[in-house]
Amino acid sequence: MTELLAPTARSTQIVLPRKNPLSPKKLLLSKWTAVSPVDKEKHFVVTRVVKPDPPAVRVEWVEIEAVHSGRASMLQWRDLTDSIRWRQGWV
Repeated sequence: MTELLAPTARSTQIVLPRKNPLSPKKLLLSKWTAVSPVDKEKHFVVTRVVKPDPPAVRVEWVEIEAVHSGRASMLQWRDLTDSIRWRQGWV
């Protein structure tokens, strides 16, 4: 006869897959999708990673270009980690 074991707290946890952390070294030419497009600008490419003046300082800014219009804009690269505004890749 097989005994039924009571579920433990560990067996009821939901484990979500971990995303790879976003690194400024891997940003150049990466593709992004805006969650809320404006003026048909939904898909973007990182065209430039702005190097800081003293090289010891961390990278803060990137330039993204809209694929549809070609309009370029600057933003802090950590803003791309905001899942409410951005999705990685072209979705």
